[in-house]
Amino acid sequence: MLETAAGLSGAAGKRDQAVKEAGVRREVPRVDQEFDRYDTQGLYGGHLVRAGPDGWSSSRVQNESSSARSGAMPSGTTSSCHCAYRVSGSERVPCMPLPRVAILDDYQEVALASADWSAITGRADITVFTGHIADSGDLARRLAPYEVIVAMRERTPFPAALLGQLPALKLLITTGMRNASLDLAAARRRGVTVCGTAGSGAGAPELAWGLIMAVARNIPQEDALVRAGGWQAAVGRELAGSTLGLLGLGRIGQRVARYAHAFDMDVIAWSQNLTGSRARSCGARLVTKTELFAKAGIVSIHLQLSARTAGLVGAAELALLGPDGYLVNTSRGPVVDEAALISALRGNVIAGAGLDVFAVEPLPAGHPLRSLPNTVITPHIGYVTAQGYEVFYADIVADIAAWLDGSPVRVIS
Repeated sequence: MLETAAGLSGAAGKRDQAVKEAGVRREVPRVDQEFDRYDTQGLYGGHLVRAGPDGWSSSRVQNESSSARSGAMPSGTTSSCHCAYRVSGSERVPCMPLPRVAILDDYQEVALASADWSAITGRADITVFTGHIADSGDLARRLAPYEVIVAMRERTPFPAALLGQLPALKLLITTGMRNASLDLAAARRRGVTVCGTAGSGAGAPELAWGLIMAVARNIPQEDALVRAGGWQAAVGRELAGSTLGLLGLGRIGQRVARYAHAFDMDVIAWSQNLTGSRARSCGARLVTKTELFAKAGIVSIHLQLSARTAGLVGAAELALLGPDGYLVNTSRGPVVDEAALISALRGNVIAGAGLDVFAVEPLPAGHPLRSLPNTVITPHIGYVTAQGYEVFYADIVADIAAWLDGSPVRVIS
């Protein structure tokens, strides 16, 4: 059974098709007498299905926070049934309740359409939450009944305090194989299996390069100007011949280095464990952190968030970058001292910033970064691509199916 936790928008047709393929039908059978039968084909999620003069009664595809989707199920539907029977001769034999699965933070309402869910159709109840649940108490209350929870990156953290309020939880899935917002030790103590997924390697570096281009050539500002009736207000910067500083030269940083070479840029790099030979093999030159900010015209951050990297970029580093320098961050917001960054942008200590990540997400309404004119900001979409989601959700289905079979895959903890 599939439930959605918010209404549908423009892509309703594709999502409706995905829901139907996952086990929901709309036709209403004609019957003259009420009887019970177990849905052996999974058409209604494997629940007890009641047929009567008004049609089939079963679990419905519904909006978890408002009303049921119009026409998504036959008339006579009822609220979710978590007790089912199968028919054995003339007897009804109770079946085990289906595990409940919560898919969180499906902002674009594409979770069901991004993968083939047939492997778990009839084996689990699936609820998709399309809105972010910010209040910790509300989050704990709403997730308490679920045995399986799917987290989209760090959109919803799972600290020990929250895990302690989820008595039914048995499997926690994160997209990707690394998530600093999950308390893995607390999950282990509670006997919760944590699994991950693969991902697309192209989305984040491509967005980083898009932000580099946007800040260097004032693309969003010029676009807004033309739409408002204006024409040419700023002078952009050429990337060719300038220096890109990479704070981190891992998988994403290496791709950005290759992009920089295609634009005839010089590339320098620094991180705590980076060696000169490693930097050279990636097309960069190792420098100190101080040299990186002093010499680069644009600094792009590609570090994992940890105790060592939190607050790594502060007022001193931004001052070294200077009034002609730009900062781009598609890594994690807390790597940068946000208060120092806002101060530097307001005081023109640096020329501008391209930001996809923030200390608090979603970025609160009225946050200063929403209104500063020398910024280009995006809502943490580095990994948000159709190709990336297809990988994420296909692996999520496989993770759930493997766990149901008793052999979890891609186990993190």
